[in-house]
Amino acid sequence: MSVSRRRDIASALRFFTTVLAAHRSPAEVITDRAPALANVTPDLIPAAFHNTGQYENNRCECDHGRLTARLRPMRGLKTDRTASIVIRGHAFVQNLRRGHYELSVDTVPALRLATAFDELRVAI
Repeated sequence: MSVSRRRDIASALRFFTTVLAAHRSPAEVITDRAPALANVTPDLIPAAFHNTGQYENNRCECDHGRLTARLRPMRGLKTDRTASIVIRGHAFVQNLRRGHYELSVDTVPALRLATAFDELRVAI
């Protein structure tokens, strides 16, 4: 998946098509009030409730707080390739911390990341 320069209907359609191919159809879709998302959501997921409440997206926004903290000193991402690499790396580390992989599942959560990287070092 790549990062689009603008939030138009084509990029929203591509995003939702990719997500729906990887996951099952949701009962509720929470987005902001972007017109492109409002146009695409009823067509692709007609049974889902499209929630655009003001504070409904806070769980998703808080999830990438560490990513934005990392990007501020970098002064943003200069290319799509850089954005893709940083976002994938951030997602991988977050998933390791949450125990979504079979790496370091036996350790305490505080040490899970360090243990996982030790296991990866041996595998590589």
